[in-house]
Amino acid sequence: MIEITAKLKSGARTEVQGQLRLPFELRQKRWLFTALAAGEEVALRLPRGATLRGGELLLASDGRVIEVIAAAEHVVHVECATATELARVAYHLGNRHVPVQVGDGFLRIFADPVLEEMLSGLGAKLAKIEAPFEPEAGAYRGAHSHRENSLDRAPRIHEFGGPEHSRG
Repeated sequence: MIEITAKLKSGARTEVQGQLRLPFELRQKRWLFTALAAGEEVALRLPRGATLRGGELLLASDGRVIEVIAAAEHVVHVECATATELARVAYHLGNRHVPVQVGDGFLRIFADPVLEEMLSGLGAKLAKIEAPFEPEAGAYRGAHSHRENSLDRAPRIHEFGGPEHSRG
């Protein structure tokens, strides 16, 4: 079993020697036992706050470079007739702390019947598709949890907002 403990810096030019295909939920985990696309077992042990994005490169303990591949997932593809309507839909999703992928003229979210009904009511055209899910990174690192007694309060999908960025 190989161990992966570090990401390579963005822009590193090197030969990729393996692929790690993961859905969004698993790309948020810093400790994980999984397998490369070729079947070789991997122990992922990344530093706190690490979130993997499709296309990122990782360094394995044996020196190999492994590329992260965002696996295709069941998502809802959202389009609107105008940019204003799409902005309104994005506003309502953001107001609910929903992970959202923003594309050129579209949004994507995980399927949720309540959200889908809301979006349809706002005039959005919805299509259930399979595609890699790469939600926006923003002020937090993870899907928001509003559980008051949770010991794991650190969000996971946003890039900022961890203890190292607090002002207090």
